[in-house]
Amino acid sequence: MYYNGRLTSLSHGGGCGCKIAPGVLSSILKASPLRALPAALLAGNENNEDAAVYQINPNQAIVATTDFFMPIVDDPYEFGRIAATNAISDIYAMGAQPLFALALLGMPINVLPLDVIQKITAGGESVCADAGIVIAGGHSIDSVEPIYGLVVIGLVDPKHLKRNNGARVGDSIILSKPLGVGILSAALKKERLSDAGYREMIALTTQLNKPGLALSRLDGVHAMTDVTGFGLAGHLLELARGAGLRAALNWSAVPIVDEAMTLAQGDIYTGASTRNWAAYGNEVTLSNQPGIWQQHLLTDPQTSGGLLISCAPELEAEVLAILRADGFSRAAVIGRFEPGSGMAVS
Repeated sequence: MYYNGRLTSLSHGGGCGCKIAPGVLSSILKASPLRALPAALLAGNENNEDAAVYQINPNQAIVATTDFFMPIVDDPYEFGRIAATNAISDIYAMGAQPLFALALLGMPINVLPLDVIQKITAGGESVCADAGIVIAGGHSIDSVEPIYGLVVIGLVDPKHLKRNNGARVGDSIILSKPLGVGILSAALKKERLSDAGYREMIALTTQLNKPGLALSRLDGVHAMTDVTGFGLAGHLLELARGAGLRAALNWSAVPIVDEAMTLAQGDIYTGASTRNWAAYGNEVTLSNQPGIWQQHLLTDPQTSGGLLISCAPELEAEVLAILRADGFSRAAVIGRFEPGSGMAVS
C-alpha cells in the first residue's frame, strides 16, 4: 500500500457509509447478554439512541457518545473537520451541551506522512474550538486504514433531554439539512463530483447541529435524532418504532442537494444505501412507484447529517426560525406522525 495523495484510496469505505448494515448490527447486538440496567441510565442501547445518558443528580445527566470512520474526502484537514463534526452533533441531538472530547486515531504510520496525520487532527481540533470544547486526550493505534473520530462527553438537564422515542400523533417532522451527502461522496470517489458539489458537501458535513441545544428547551419538541449512516428512512423509522407510530413522509417536501439528485438519477449511489434498504425496506410503503434513484436518496448514508425533529404542529414556525437563524437555510417540514407503524412515502 502507498499514499498517492488521495486519502480515500486507502480505505474500503468512507464516512458514515462505513457503518455496519442495520440488519447485521441488530444480529450482533441480539447476542449481547441482557443485564439489569441502573435506573440512572436514562438512555442506552435501546432504540439506537444517539448517545448514552447517565443521571448524576436531579438536574444533571452525563451524555456520552463516540463516532469514528475512514476518510470521506482526500483533504486531511477537511476529513478531520467532518469526523469531529459528526461526533459532536450526537450530543446536540440529545439536547445536551458538549463539555470535552477524546480523540480516536488509527493511522497506517508507514504509509501516511506525519504532516498529513497532523492535518487530520488539526481539523478535528478546529471544530472542537467552534463547539467551545477541547480534546483532552485520546488513544491512537497503527492501523491498516486511516480512521479518525472522537469520544464526546456532554451535560444535559434530564427535563430537557430529547430522545428518539417521544413522537406523538399529529407531530410535524422537520429535517434541518438536505439529503445527498453519501451520493456526493460516491461521486467524489469516482471523480464525477463538480467543484461546487464538493464545496457544498464540505459545508454540510462541517455544520454543527448546535440548534439542538435551543430546541431541547421547547416542551413541544417531543423527539430528536440526527440523520447519519442509516439514511433518512432508517432514522425516521427509529423515531416511528420508538413511538409506536407511522411516519408519513411527503417526498416533494424533502430538501435534497441538487447535484446529488442529478447524480442519483445517473445511477451514482453507495453500497451502504443498498444494504440499508435490504435491512428495513419491508417497513416502507412507496406510493406512485417512485424511481430507484429516489430509493437511493431515502437510504443514502448521511455523514454528519441534519437534525430530524418531531414537534407539535403549532411549533413548526418557531423550530424553523431557530434552525434558519443558525444557518440551516433549507430546513423543512417533511411529514407527520400518524397512527400505525412503519413509514409511508407519498
